[in-house]
Amino acid sequence: MDLSNAASWADTLAVFDLETTGIDIDTCRIVTAHVGVIGVDGQVLEQREWIVDPGVEIPTAATLIHGVSTERARLEGLPAVQGVVEIIEALTDAANRGLPIVAYNAAYDLSVLDREAQRYGHEPLRSPAPVIDPLVIDKAVDRYRRGKRTLTATAAHYGVPLDDAHNAGADAIAAGRVAQAIARAYPHLAATAAAELHSRQVDWCREQAESYQEWRRRNGEPEFTTSGRWPVR
Repeated sequence: MDLSNAASWADTLAVFDLETTGIDIDTCRIVTAHVGVIGVDGQVLEQREWIVDPGVEIPTAATLIHGVSTERARLEGLPAVQGVVEIIEALTDAANRGLPIVAYNAAYDLSVLDREAQRYGHEPLRSPAPVIDPLVIDKAVDRYRRGKRTLTATAAHYGVPLDDAHNAGADAIAAGRVAQAIARAYPHLAATAAAELHSRQVDWCREQAESYQEWRRRNGEPEFTTSGRWPVR
């Protein structure tokens, strides 16, 4: 098989990222979002960005990460009920065009979006697929690499610039470019259909969660549990 042109799933990608008020998928709220499209060389073809007024105070710790304060969100942001539906519509449009949706640690971003849809009575993003999660894939193909697996660290490993981490646009675009770099580095993944790769990630994420849970339990937390559901928990 000639693999040189096999990475068709990586040629054009939708990219998605959220910045939020916290880390709990059931309670945190969207503050900023990016949905875009990148081309085969990682060039930005389309982009939409949102600042959202989450309707709650943005904790100082979150502001220090993404730079958006409660005051700025109230002044510049869309009401959450409007912003959430626009984000869902943008992702639905990308999916309807047959574009894989790339999100780094997708189970976080897509789960937050799902909970926000429920919160405001919107129709959730229906069965998002195919989703490409560079975090899950990288852990599967390079399991024993030492060091952090943050987007910043993983981008550096694959030679992808990320100059403005925790900016939703910068993170979304970098995640897409990391996905493309992984496709170049691992030809067998490049040759895998996006739908099949999505299915593999379901299994990989479950296995990774089980392994992490076992490690935590062996190291002094016998009651620790974590979910391996993917891409929506």
